[in-house]
Order: sequence, then structure tokens, then C-alpha cells
Amino acid sequence: MKYNTFGGKAFDVFNFIFLGLFSICTILPFLYIIAGSFATEAELSTRPFFIIPRTFSLAAYEFIFSTNTLIRSVGVSVYITVMGTLINLFFSFTMAYALSQKRLFGRNLVMNLVIFSMLFSGGMIPTYLIVKGLGLLNTYWAVLLPGAISAFNLIVIKTFFQELPAELEESARIDGCTELGVLWRIVLPLSKPVIATFALFYAVGHWNDFFSALLYLNDAEKWPLQVVLRQIIMLSQGSIGDMSSMDPTFVKPPDQSVKMAIIVVGTVPILLVYPFLQKHFAKGVMIGALKG
Repeated sequence: MKYNTFGGKAFDVFNFIFLGLFSICTILPFLYIIAGSFATEAELSTRPFFIIPRTFSLAAYEFIFSTNTLIRSVGVSVYITVMGTLINLFFSFTMAYALSQKRLFGRNLVMNLVIFSMLFSGGMIPTYLIVKGLGLLNTYWAVLLPGAISAFNLIVIKTFFQELPAELEESARIDGCTELGVLWRIVLPLSKPVIATFALFYAVGHWNDFFSALLYLNDAEKWPLQVVLRQIIMLSQGSIGDMSSMDPTFVKPPDQSVKMAIIVVGTVPILLVYPFLQKHFAKGVMIGALKG
């Protein structure tokens, strides 16, 4: 909509300025982290803030990749993110499709239970006891299964399925298609924006999650990247580099630069996923919104 009045134009200018300044405030710290990961100790100690280092150095990255600790943790994070996202999408979409069918017996009762789970939960200790009782401690299933379905996402997906033309599903059933066939051949191809959106939501959640792994995984070799990052950033623990494997002339990078390099490694991979889902994301985030 075009605003030709002075007030409308002034409001647009204010919006551009405010959102521009807000965007700069959010991106500058990340640019500083990237720049600091390539900086030397002298520059980090003398310059309080910079986005372009005077002396470019890869020492921090050489140091953190001198052992397999970081590489192993990245692999674990990728595995948990991919498997967790697939599990989330499978259970969320199959259950949402079932609940979107008005002829399903007990549909309202199940929906009330889903809504109830959004408001009340057993808490951390009962969940831990259940995971322990099932023998899942120190396994990746303990991280993947407890959050297999997000109640809020389930409701949004169900709402989208209910808005699809019922004639398409009925035609498929008349042609002899089973319920799973209708879901796979009719519903899911029409749900690409939804799949992309919630795949991104679930993937980001799994990639950034450290508490579940910290709670259920006792073996340090099974820790994902975020737990290793926490041990180093907050607790200053963990052997991320091995000086004995480096060249004798190699100078150990400053701890601050090492921490920044680890943050970059932990942040950039999930950022690279967004461009592949961008064309569906803008449409998908509007799903379930109120229509006037």
C-alpha cells in the first residue's frame, strides 16, 4: 500500500531508520566474533572492537582442528540435527494429518490432550526418570525421542491440512489410494512451504540444544558441538587443541580467539541451511495466521 500523505512517508522513513539501526546492532557483535577469530593476541588486547583485523591469522582454526574433538562433536551435532528433524517431521505430519480428518473417532479428545501438554508438563525430573527407566540414558535416543512432537507446531500443521481442498483427497480415495497414499502423493506435495518452514525450526532447535545432551549423555565422546562449546566458553574446560601435533614454530593463539573461532564453527553451518529454504520460508511462516 502506498502512503502519499506526509505522515505516511514520515512513518516509512522512521521504520527504515529504526529497523536499519536494529539490524546493525544485531549483526555487529557477530561480525566482531568472526573478525576476532582471525585476529592476533596483540590486536584483541589493544582494540576493544573491530570488524576487520589488521593482521589476518588462521592460528585459532588450526589449533581447534588439531585434534578430532571438534570434528567429532560437529559430526554428532549433524547426526542429531538430521535424525531429530526427520523424526520430528515424520511424527508431526502423520499425527497432524490424522487429526485433520473430521471422521477420526476421538479426534477432539486427542486434540484436548495435545493442548493440555502445551500448558502442563511433568518437568525435568519425571522426564529424566522416564528416560532412565526406558534404558535410554547415554544414547542419542534420549535426545531425539522426548521432543519428537511439538504441540504448537502440530496444531499449526493440522490447521494447514484442514485448509487443503477436500475434493483432492476424496478423488484420490475414489481412485483407490490409501490414507498413507493420500498423505504421500496428495497432501505432502502441496505442503512444501510447511515442510521447509518446520524443518528449519526443528533443525535450528536441535543444532542449538545443549541441555538435553548435557542431561542425558554421560560419555564426553557423544557430546554435540554445543556442549563442547559450553564446556570451553563457560567452564574453560576441555582439550580442544593439541600443541604437540603442531609445528614447533606454531604459537598458541589466545584463548579469546579460540573461543570466537569455536563460536563461528558452531553458528555458520546452520546459517548456511537457510538460503536453500528461503523461497518456502516466507510463505510457510504465515501458515496458521488469522485471515480477515
